[in-house]
Amino acid sequence: MNNEYSFRLARPEMANAIWQILEEAIQRRKSDGSSQWQDGYPNLAVIQQDIQRKAGYVLLDGDQLVGYCALLIDDEPAYQHIQGAWLSDQSFVVFHRVAISNKYIGKGIAQQLLLHIEAFAKENDILSIRADTNFDNKAMLRIFEKLGYQYCGEVVFRGSSRKAFEKILS
Repeated sequence: MNNEYSFRLARPEMANAIWQILEEAIQRRKSDGSSQWQDGYPNLAVIQQDIQRKAGYVLLDGDQLVGYCALLIDDEPAYQHIQGAWLSDQSFVVFHRVAISNKYIGKGIAQQLLLHIEAFAKENDILSIRADTNFDNKAMLRIFEKLGYQYCGEVVFRGSSRKAFEKILS
């Protein structure tokens, strides 16, 4: 993990800057031909709710905001109805809304963010990380493959079927 980057809870005053990064990511998904995030979700209210629930996390390069995600522990109702099977039935961290600043695209920052999520899980004595993504989000699918996430099946999230992945940490 690159020690230049810090990972911590987002603060309420960061909401607009986080939303700007998500807007960039929404546009990138569209440019990539993905249908993910093209329906008004996520939005600023979702980010504000993440922060209020203490689920919003930021990746910083010094004081520069470079990435965002939402982290939850054992809290994703859609995952109870997987078409397939999870690798484990233990406690898990789930991440959503991974977004990287346009200024940092192509620098491996999404991988850095996922490595910080792994460290967060271990700090909380959790050895399972779960996530889902659109079938057409090629960038995230490559990262999952590169970091050893295993495809477990499909979940329905907000009315759409999505690929579900899990990684068991050691």
